[in-house]
Amino acid sequence: MSVPENTATTPDALAFAAEFPSATKEQWRGLVAGVLRKSGMDVEEAGGAPESLLAATTYDGIVIQPLYDEGDDAESGFPGTAPFTRGSRPQGSVTGGWDVRQRHADPDAAAARRAVLADLENGVTSVWLGVGAAGVPVDRIGEVLTDVHLDLAPVVLDAGADFEAATAALLAAHADQGLPDSAVSGSLGIDPLGLAARTGERADTGAAARFAAPLAAARPNLRLLVADGTPVHDAGGSEAQELGAAIASGIAYLRALTDAGLDLADAAARIEFRLAATADQFMTIAKLRAARAMWNRVAEVCGLAAEHRGARQHAVTSAAMTTRRDPYVNMLRTTLACFGAGVGGADAVTVRPFDAALGLPDALALRVARNTQALLLEESHVARVIDPAGGSFYVERLTADLYERGWAFLRELEAAGGMAEALASGLVAERVEEVWRERGANLAHRRDPLTGVSEFADLDERPLERAAAPGAPVPTAPGALPARRYAAGYEALRDRSDAVLAATGARPRVFLATLGPVAAHTARATFAANLFQAGGIEPLPGGPAAGPDDAAAAFTASGARVACVCSGDKVYAEHAAATASALRAAGAERVLLAGRPSDDLAAAGVDDFVFAGCDALTLLTELSDFLGAAR
Repeated sequence: MSVPENTATTPDALAFAAEFPSATKEQWRGLVAGVLRKSGMDVEEAGGAPESLLAATTYDGIVIQPLYDEGDDAESGFPGTAPFTRGSRPQGSVTGGWDVRQRHADPDAAAARRAVLADLENGVTSVWLGVGAAGVPVDRIGEVLTDVHLDLAPVVLDAGADFEAATAALLAAHADQGLPDSAVSGSLGIDPLGLAARTGERADTGAAARFAAPLAAARPNLRLLVADGTPVHDAGGSEAQELGAAIASGIAYLRALTDAGLDLADAAARIEFRLAATADQFMTIAKLRAARAMWNRVAEVCGLAAEHRGARQHAVTSAAMTTRRDPYVNMLRTTLACFGAGVGGADAVTVRPFDAALGLPDALALRVARNTQALLLEESHVARVIDPAGGSFYVERLTADLYERGWAFLRELEAAGGMAEALASGLVAERVEEVWRERGANLAHRRDPLTGVSEFADLDERPLERAAAPGAPVPTAPGALPARRYAAGYEALRDRSDAVLAATGARPRVFLATLGPVAAHTARATFAANLFQAGGIEPLPGGPAAGPDDAAAAFTASGARVACVCSGDKVYAEHAAATASALRAAGAERVLLAGRPSDDLAAAGVDDFVFAGCDALTLLTELSDFLGAAR
């Protein structure tokens, strides 16, 4: 049977979706306006741009729109070419994936040795070793690395102030395996600016560079310094602040290494950049892309040829976003973060174990962390496409916006005398604190939700226990950037609740006085119960109450001290004030109401209001204080 000649129209002649009429942005706006009107929003206030009612603003002032089109595109070049927005290598991670880098910091050298070997036998390709005060004793580094084929698995050090002794121990471990200096790879991880950011002490970049530079000549594959933006991120700073700090640190190290005798191209090649990857996958992708473009511009101004301007990046999943409560949700957060890091073009990725906020991770947590990367690489094939986000109008616009704001912060740091001076003067801490105040308010008001902690908390969960991990560097001077976790405020309340339960046999409780039929009170009762549980307070459902007297009787039977009235607005208009009075008469020491504040209800005896956007953390703290006190 012969195959007929293909006479179909060639692809060049095809018009995508030609059979459909073209749509305009104005038509889309009209449809959006119609939907928003039905939801009760005042579209006319938007001034002809109803999509602005759906927009969100980041901590850097970047407006995230609900729709992007070709007008939002930005020039980003090609993968492997300047400005390296789309990746430092033409082939991206297609040929071998990214470097799967696992962190180990167990002070027990024997345990660390076993864990490192298990990782390397099961997909990890490099080891990030916390050393000295950060983990493994310096004199036990060789023991931890006994089973590691150092010519195949690079080691990255995190030794803080102990970098000289740690370097000597690492090089000795290579020598013990008979490896020549030319086979040494990985990174010494020297980062005096990162240490200064965490302690507040002044950084001496010159001394660090003078120590490191002589080691470079015989070791062409060894990186020396890390320009780390994560101290800014961990303190609650914004993406642009993290970008500016990382690039400013890179500039400082470039200056120090060249002053110490390295030529410019060699010095640039010896620096690795470390950035945080978060559950906001698009922000992570854009941040990594913007960082490469920023470094390209710095290197270009310094006179480096294009082939020497690519930045090597290490992305590590955010410590600030991890939670101690419901820690298994951290698996989902780190999966999204790892995806963003891989798609964003990171050269190396570290996934923090889901129990990292609790202490030293156990074997299961380490396994899940490495398998998260294995799944994305081997099953989801994330690395098989070069810059898969390239061409996305949203990602390209967000990358350009982050570049602009990151560059502005970089200029501020340079104008202050460079990263070391900006840290010592307190400028960095001041700028980060401004963002943290805004972020903290959003966390308190639950505008930045934390699943399993500020939202959908499980009061019956059994907290995991882990051996204590080595502590972070201790702030010893003003200007230090504190290590913060977004969930800490809510978790402190949960800890207090657990203590009350252990001491008395019952948690702090609030009675839910649900008025009217189920349809009237369910939505607000569910909302209130969810909020109270976020603070470790047990909600006691009262069942449908026909009126104030029924609610008061059920309250008395519950044995609670505090009541929260829950129903719809129509029921409130008829019964809320009388119910508050009846609850007071029945012994309620405080009466709350699930709904927006009202002067009339406050005058009728309602002490506080529970509603979307309220300062939940303050409300829960006050309730915890009140309910934890003796009668």
